[in-house]
Amino acid sequence: MEQSLQYSNVLYVDDELHNLNSFKACFRRDFSVFTAQTVAEALRILKEQEIHLIVTDQRMPETTGIEFLESIIKDYPDAVRMLLTGYADIDAVVDAINKGRVFKYIQKPWEEALLRKTILEGLELYALSRANKKLTEELEENNKQMEFLLRQSLLS
Repeated sequence: MEQSLQYSNVLYVDDELHNLNSFKACFRRDFSVFTAQTVAEALRILKEQEIHLIVTDQRMPETTGIEFLESIIKDYPDAVRMLLTGYADIDAVVDAINKGRVFKYIQKPWEEALLRKTILEGLELYALSRANKKLTEELEENNKQMEFLLRQSLLS
């Protein structure tokens, strides 16, 4: 996993510029970090880059983090989603899990070592999910080939 870190694309969405700058300063050596101060910026980045993990603030002016994450599930189902918030709100936690399919919910202010560990766990989950998807596709293709060969042998 250590070798592939530099190829992991992490998007952080937060309306507070100093949070974006802190995040980038902490993690730019570990991952390819993309930041967005608005949902519109985040959507543009998602269209242009293959993002593996998304971290978003819960409370933003135009929408909540949960609403943003829920809105991108259809177009970006593989990206691992994490929610950061400075507010302890059990309803937000439940919504994050149920609606936004959030992998982890983290309290602000975040602790760098814990956030790094959590991001690494999320990226590992992403890698396992992609490997599983690839194996499933290969299995389906092998099954099609075996069915074809079986049909051919029955016709002979």
